[in-house]
Amino acid sequence: MSSTPGLFPEFGKEIFFDVETLRLSHEVDGGWSNISQFGLAVAVTWDSSSGFRRWFEPDAKALVEELGRFERIVSFNGDRFDFEVLRGYHRVDTLYKKSFDLLVDIHRKVGFRVKLDDLAGGTLGYKKSGNGLEIVQWWREGRREEVCRYCENDVKLLVDLVEFARKNKYVVVNSKQVPVNWT
Repeated sequence: MSSTPGLFPEFGKEIFFDVETLRLSHEVDGGWSNISQFGLAVAVTWDSSSGFRRWFEPDAKALVEELGRFERIVSFNGDRFDFEVLRGYHRVDTLYKKSFDLLVDIHRKVGFRVKLDDLAGGTLGYKKSGNGLEIVQWWREGRREEVCRYCENDVKLLVDLVEFARKNKYVVVNSKQVPVNWT
């Protein structure tokens, strides 16, 4: 993944992750206020020692335990969404203190929510490979390998964004450089 030594801490320090769900908000009682009931289709993690790994619904507890082994958990909207999905399977409260949510950091700097697709497109010149609404449908159609690759692509975007930001000390939002310190 990263070809630049020193940009990613040694094993045990930092893990990147993203989740895809089994259900959409309108399919769950309480909708967005009940994210823990969306269900885990697949999660993908990446760390400098193990590379990409896939985690499925039966692995949810093991995933939470694995995330807890790291000092920093990097996500995009993980605090509001991904951790809440995992809460449906296991306690996640201790993960929040280790969280580095790129969306939270960018929102704090620019004053509004930024889509991962827009951040990646502006900063890296490439975007996501689909959208979350179609991913649930793909899973139901049995297109699970495509869903896993989509989730891996999202995690790769996270890793690439952090790598870019560590080298350049900024990301691009709405064609403007936003200074960041993502060390």
